[in-house]
Amino acid sequence: MGDNAKTSSPDDATREAERRDAHAEHAPDRAPTTAEDRAAPERDDLTEGVAENYEEMAERGANVKGEGEVP
Repeated sequence: MGDNAKTSSPDDATREAERRDAHAEHAPDRAPTTAEDRAAPERDDLTEGVAENYEEMAERGANVKGEGEVP
């Protein structure tokens, strides 16, 4: 940190507010609109594609011989 940087610690009120927020129930403020719902990708398709990509990248990473190697 530079000479002008100031450090601080949160006070008890801030810590208590953070504790309350961490344990508060979180929910969306509204349901999606029809347009948002139509634009959202199908979750099953998304999950399958992510799983396939993950497996491919894990295999590539396992076979890398050194840092920065491009397969």
